Amino acid sequence: MRAVMVTPGVKDSLRLVDDAPEPPESEGPVLVEALAVGICGTDREIIAAEYGEAPPGSDGLVLGHESLGRVLEDPTGTLRPGDLVAGIVRRPDPVPCPNCAVGEWDMCRNGRYTEHGIKAAPGFARERWRMAPDCLVRLDPGLGGCGVLLEPTSVVAKAWEHIDRIGGRARWEPRTALVTGTGPIGLLAALLATQRGLDLHVLARSTEGLKPQLVAELGGQYHSGSVLDLDFQPDVVVECTGVDTVVLDVLRTVAPDGVVCLTGVGSGRSRDGVDTTVFARDLVLGNNAVFGSVNANRRHWAQAAEALGRADAGWLSRMITSRYPLEDYARAYDGTGGGDIKVVLEFAAGG
Repeated sequence: MRAVMVTPGVKDSLRLVDDAPEPPESEGPVLVEALAVGICGTDREIIAAEYGEAPPGSDGLVLGHESLGRVLEDPTGTLRPGDLVAGIVRRPDPVPCPNCAVGEWDMCRNGRYTEHGIKAAPGFARERWRMAPDCLVRLDPGLGGCGVLLEPTSVVAKAWEHIDRIGGRARWEPRTALVTGTGPIGLLAALLATQRGLDLHVLARSTEGLKPQLVAELGGQYHSGSVLDLDFQPDVVVECTGVDTVVLDVLRTVAPDGVVCLTGVGSGRSRDGVDTTVFARDLVLGNNAVFGSVNANRRHWAQAAEALGRADAGWLSRMITSRYPLEDYARAYDGTGGGDIKVVLEFAAGG
């Protein structure tokens, strides 16, 4: 079968192979036909040999951690042929650490977890793949190809769950949310903010085009420019750019008792000259909380599926700005389309 692969540690080793082996039953009893995979910066960083780890005994890694597939067979009877599913990316370490032992593998303490398409486990960018039924999330069939957004939505669902839990340290009645960045994570964070009934504000660089339109359709207010120019203090900030200046500015802007969630791992320079005492003082005197969030466990995947099921399918479909057939895999992973939000590589009809 065909699969998109790299050799981890070898820059620009991306290739489409025609003779990849069928997935062994040791991967799981449920056989899934690939419909699509979403592409993000993580894939491009692996292609650039910044990280990535092949499964034991192999020098190649099948890419793809944002999946959408259709069940072909499940001898356990848990799923039915034709069910639309996505595969959970991270699997707990074999030791396991205390968190992995209770299903909180997204909070792994020893780093021995595996991740499909990223770390020591084959990804979903292959025509067929297998998993255990408890590693699959069934999707509303009405989502169709938008189901490929489940993985990034699971990351956002975890972020919001932790925001709620941290905010609950005291009386928690947030009204205003600020999301910085309008990539897939930023827009999905904005979607979940509106589903929580919060007044939504989104800040990004674009001043026109699809991204401001999508924010407006959520009922949010779109801003460009500096965070410091905003005329309000948000109760919640979901920071999705990873840009150092934006991170520092939101720490200065968040309201007292506010919560800042950092999801971006991005750009910027070391700034040894920053007077961190200013930020420490503001955070302490404001009783503010700042935390980082990445990955998700099964609970968050279920929350994400529920959130996508509640969303407007037309709005979700507009987030997917480019779809490429498998034969055009090189263009799909190129990443030079500056106007794209979500790029998807399609394997079969319905992706």
